[in-house]
Amino acid sequence: MEKSVQMTMIIVGSIILLALIGIFSYGYFTGNKVIIEANGNAKISATPDLVTVYFNVETKGINATEAKDKNAEIVEKVLTALILQGFERKDIQTENFNVYPDYNYYNGGRNQNGYRAMHSLKIELPVEDSSNLSKIIDAVVDNGASLNYINFELSQEKRDEYEAQASEQASKDARREAESVAKGMNMEVKKLVSVSTSDFGYQPWRAYDAVAGASTAEMKMAATNIQPSEQEIIANVRAVFELR
Repeated sequence: MEKSVQMTMIIVGSIILLALIGIFSYGYFTGNKVIIEANGNAKISATPDLVTVYFNVETKGINATEAKDKNAEIVEKVLTALILQGFERKDIQTENFNVYPDYNYYNGGRNQNGYRAMHSLKIELPVEDSSNLSKIIDAVVDNGASLNYINFELSQEKRDEYEAQASEQASKDARREAESVAKGMNMEVKKLVSVSTSDFGYQPWRAYDAVAGASTAEMKMAATNIQPSEQEIIANVRAVFELR
């Protein structure tokens, strides 16, 4: 019985000690400091500098090798046609390539019907050269590929530039908010304690989606009539300040 009471006292004492350590640690790290959390936001207008055409090459074969070889043949024709139109090879990039079994599904079952190969590519060009979109569509469609969609986008250089601008404005906005609250409390901002940012709010802007059954002439008409427009890019910053 005495041992049981003794063990209980040890456990209770340990819990009290841990609680005191926790209180001491909290007081040590925070003390009498007054902190404030401020959220800064920024919206800037961005003008795309690229127009990007996305297209697919899809082929079938009785085995994976046949599907892949047929696909490579069409891709080579498309690339050759684009280069002959004056485009550079470096501007044509692979987005994805996959070879997979092709199945027929029926009454809850399935059977394999050869293989499919899918090659997704894109070609970038400056916005000022968008008049060349009709040439790209001709090269893609006339050589066995299919147009997927067209985006207005930011180059990496422009993306970095806009991101820096937006982040700077959002940071200033967070500090203004903290200073306003501090002033209302007859205090002032002493120092920055921590800061975090959310993802840069940029997404490519869809300019055209290929419509099933649309003719080449219809695609070219739609593509050549699209014009880039300014879009808003958003940045958010969360900052914690110490006041005095």
